[in-house]
Amino acid sequence: MDKVLSEKIADASRSRIDQLIKESYVTVNGESRASKYQVNPDDKIQVTFPQSKPLSLTAENIPLDIVYEDDDLLVVNKPAGMVVHPSAGHADHTLVNALLAHAPLSTINGEFRPGIVHRIDKDTSGLLMVAKNNFAHEKLSAQLKLHKTGRKYLAIVHGRFSEKSGTINAPIGRDPKNRQKQAVVAGGREAVTHFTVLEQFDNFALIQAVLETGRTHQIRVHMAFIGHPVAADPLYGPKKTLPGKGQFLHAASLALTQPHTGKELVFTAPLPEEFQNMLTKLRNMSH
Repeated sequence: MDKVLSEKIADASRSRIDQLIKESYVTVNGESRASKYQVNPDDKIQVTFPQSKPLSLTAENIPLDIVYEDDDLLVVNKPAGMVVHPSAGHADHTLVNALLAHAPLSTINGEFRPGIVHRIDKDTSGLLMVAKNNFAHEKLSAQLKLHKTGRKYLAIVHGRFSEKSGTINAPIGRDPKNRQKQAVVAGGREAVTHFTVLEQFDNFALIQAVLETGRTHQIRVHMAFIGHPVAADPLYGPKKTLPGKGQFLHAASLALTQPHTGKELVFTAPLPEEFQNMLTKLRNMSH
């Protein structure tokens, strides 16, 4: 039964369904049954989703590396390991909690993502723009949609390249086999990544990736798709990889237009120490 329900209910994982069955939120023909119950064609199954405990946002005094700030926006250099906004699994200690203690934020993106115009994954480090008011939020969102925010990433990826650069144009959607992952799927949302090989090591390379679209996990999915997964990526990479707490992926530069003045602003963030040390190691091993 838990398998059938997790396939039928879009947003519920099998473990969540299992938990609901154990807590008697699921009935078959009016009676509670175990997860292993074999479903019959005429069964009437009712699933009740209990009210979830509301998240509450607290401002937390977490140090932030603020690269730029004015009345409309801030640009933050996020450390690897920090989640951008609260969600069921991470209620606090996120970038948003830290930002709330620092400045007022826009409210367009809902209660739990104030100020957040775009995200980067928890283990990805680097630059993120944050809107302080709704006017700025709308302007920055529009720039993102028009690909006007030169977002450049640096990544260490597996393998050797025969080409110096390339473009990956492959649609991305949720992986039908694993709900935690994204994948290149027919009928997915358009996704375009341009990459350039900056340095080739023995079995790894340092690349720059430029995003034309901003799909969830886009660089990680696309690089794995062409056989060059990001090193130390726990979700899309091979088991045998470089030691690290998460993928070697860094949002190194960001360009945007100041919403009120129209001035072009360009920011860069140096590589985190762990990333830099790994490059030094790879360089030494390649000689």
